[in-house]
Amino acid sequence: MMKIHVEPDKKAVGNAAAALGADAIRSAIESKGSANIVVATGASQFELLAALVLRRDFDWSLVNVFHLDEYIGMPDSHPASFRRYLNERFTRFLPRLGGFYAIRGDALDLGAELARVGTLITQHPIDVTFAGIGENGHLAFNDPPADFNDAEPFRVVPLDERCRRQQLGEGWFATLDEVPEQAISMTIAQIMKSRLVVLAVPDSRKAEAVRDTLEGPVTPMVPASILRRHPACHLFLDPLSSALLRHLPDSVGE
Repeated sequence: MMKIHVEPDKKAVGNAAAALGADAIRSAIESKGSANIVVATGASQFELLAALVLRRDFDWSLVNVFHLDEYIGMPDSHPASFRRYLNERFTRFLPRLGGFYAIRGDALDLGAELARVGTLITQHPIDVTFAGIGENGHLAFNDPPADFNDAEPFRVVPLDERCRRQQLGEGWFATLDEVPEQAISMTIAQIMKSRLVVLAVPDSRKAEAVRDTLEGPVTPMVPASILRRHPACHLFLDPLSSALLRHLPDSVGE
């Protein structure tokens, strides 16, 4: 069941999403002594991460962190690297973080890298996944048509043109040719294993994907629509990203 929250602006989206996720992190630490989370990247996550790193109502040294994806062949020195993004906006503010398990998209042996991060996430069942929705409805880098049943935790995936144009439009690359055509992505099935999924999806450029996610069928052509079948998913919108919805439900499920 996907619960819908509409906040007044993107900063409020980030604050509310971070607060909900922080409550779940604290609860996990209280119940089992640690918490395992996934954080996302991209322009839609700026406000959420800025709010999340300020949380001091739990011990960050008891939190293990994964991320959703990384470009193939990209070193962490590249301005568009998601490892660099997270260092600049997340991990450097949390020097006592329990663990950060980065995806090495520039690993020489991609099979070994998939096995490494897959084993690690299997050993750390995820309590909270913070994510967004792509302009093409993708979840992580699972572009349409997504594989809802891939049993592996991570997979090398192709990036479609609309996805690549989104990365260009957000300013991470100077030309479309510079945007990689492949990435390592967490799979849909792995994301669905998270106890809680928190989606921060502001801005008008996401309005079409939000409408299709909530009001169309659950389909691999709109990968994020599968989260309507998740038992605990919260979607945080602003007036711009919710503008194309025919109505504003409190929740949507199947």
